[in-house]
Amino acid sequence: MKEDNLHRERILILDFGSQYTQLIARRVRESKVYCEIVTYSIKIDEIKQFKPRGIILSGGPKSVYDSDAPLISREIFELGIPVLGICYGMQLITHLLGGRVARAREREYGFANLKILDNEDIFSFIMEDEIPVWMSHGDRIEKLPNEFKSIAKTSNSPYAAIKSKGKNIFGVQFHPEVYHTPQGKEIIKAFLYKVCGLKGLWDMHSFIERSIVDIKKIVRDKKVLCALSGGVDSSVAAVLINKAIGKNLFCIFVDNGLLRKNEAKHVERCFRDNFNINLKVVDAKKVFLQRLKGVIDPERKRKIIGHTFIEVFEEEAKKIGKVDFLAQGTLYPDVIESVSFKGPSAVIKSHHNVGGLPEKMKLKLLEPLRELFKDEVREVGRQLGITDDIILRQPFPGPGLAVRILGEVTEEKIKILQDVDEIVEEEMKKSGYYWKVWQSFPVLLPIKTVGVMGDERTYDNVVALRIVDSMDGMTADWVRLPYDILAEISRRVINEVKGVNRVVYDISSKPPSTIEWE
Repeated sequence: MKEDNLHRERILILDFGSQYTQLIARRVRESKVYCEIVTYSIKIDEIKQFKPRGIILSGGPKSVYDSDAPLISREIFELGIPVLGICYGMQLITHLLGGRVARAREREYGFANLKILDNEDIFSFIMEDEIPVWMSHGDRIEKLPNEFKSIAKTSNSPYAAIKSKGKNIFGVQFHPEVYHTPQGKEIIKAFLYKVCGLKGLWDMHSFIERSIVDIKKIVRDKKVLCALSGGVDSSVAAVLINKAIGKNLFCIFVDNGLLRKNEAKHVERCFRDNFNINLKVVDAKKVFLQRLKGVIDPERKRKIIGHTFIEVFEEEAKKIGKVDFLAQGTLYPDVIESVSFKGPSAVIKSHHNVGGLPEKMKLKLLEPLRELFKDEVREVGRQLGITDDIILRQPFPGPGLAVRILGEVTEEKIKILQDVDEIVEEEMKKSGYYWKVWQSFPVLLPIKTVGVMGDERTYDNVVALRIVDSMDGMTADWVRLPYDILAEISRRVINEVKGVNRVVYDISSKPPSTIEWE
């Protein structure tokens, strides 16, 4: 990575397998500081080459005294680079520098009241003497290393936060990165600004300017192909690349008939009319529906849709002529494995890799968003002038409504679900909850039930509402939506959508359930 203003201030996060590692990175980025996550086994020479202004050691599931515990070289503490250890990271600092860590008599999990003993350095942005923090550990520090002192304590631990007297090495037993530690962001920011001496140079306006220059240099006068889905990632990538190379970007939108109601018209209006993007909309509804006829198994549905998409996309791509690059909306969480404990991976998730198109079509990948998290992508989109109806869109499955129609996919079922989906989206937006939750959508079930409308008996379809909240889609909880909103959605669906006479609400979390039903 080249040295520039955006990357002059870099933080390196060493991952020991914590479920919160990406959350640490997000908190650092929110403080306008660039960071990267790497495996704990990174070599010292690689750390020096990266030139970090600070190092953060993540938490992890192991105990430092285990025979297979992930360890680092003590040389890290001799580099003169500030270090912050979180949970396992703090215990590792203690273990490696001569202190003692032992199993706690009771696992400490949940809220704890932290009493701050030294309000300088990492606590310099905290005004109170006591704050709530989130604990999650089964070990505790029994003895501090020489030259270390306690700077915060709880009723359960006299060493809830520690500091080296001679070096900028800090440890916290709690998790400042999680929302359950309300002022945790201030602790991380204090480490970045006060301890590491950073100013916060990472911002999306500068990112856009640098990206446009880089894209022009890479692409020059060659052609770039982009599969535009209308989702947040591909939309922002397309607009950013278009700003750099204009008509040398060729976007293809495949209408598979399994999208939201009027989605193709919406995408065409947004990107062709508003941004003058070179866009081809392909109506492939018939071929997708034909191949899905009689198919019930969800995995078969996914494969058929994926293969058909590739076939249609390749056919359209041939009409463009020689193309050198394939643009993708790959994000930073796609670049690293969901658990990078075994090492960050450059492997892209299959749903971002458009079913293997780069390999088949021998194209170079152009991924201008691969350094960014989702919230940063949204900010880039806003600065590029993309409206919130695209930027704040909820996730939508790659196979579309096919995985929200349980059983065989038919034209009639698609129309029913599109009509219901439109009502759900309208009511969620009207109530303001659309932007507060992770996803809200209906599922068409393969059963019919008896109902009464007017004086007539009906035997129609059942729709299940799925409304969940989540940070990243890895885990999710069902939303306790106010009854009046649920009542209005149900009333409108049953009254306005022919073929539905019952609405039910899904109250399962992930795990054990998944967010989508198929």
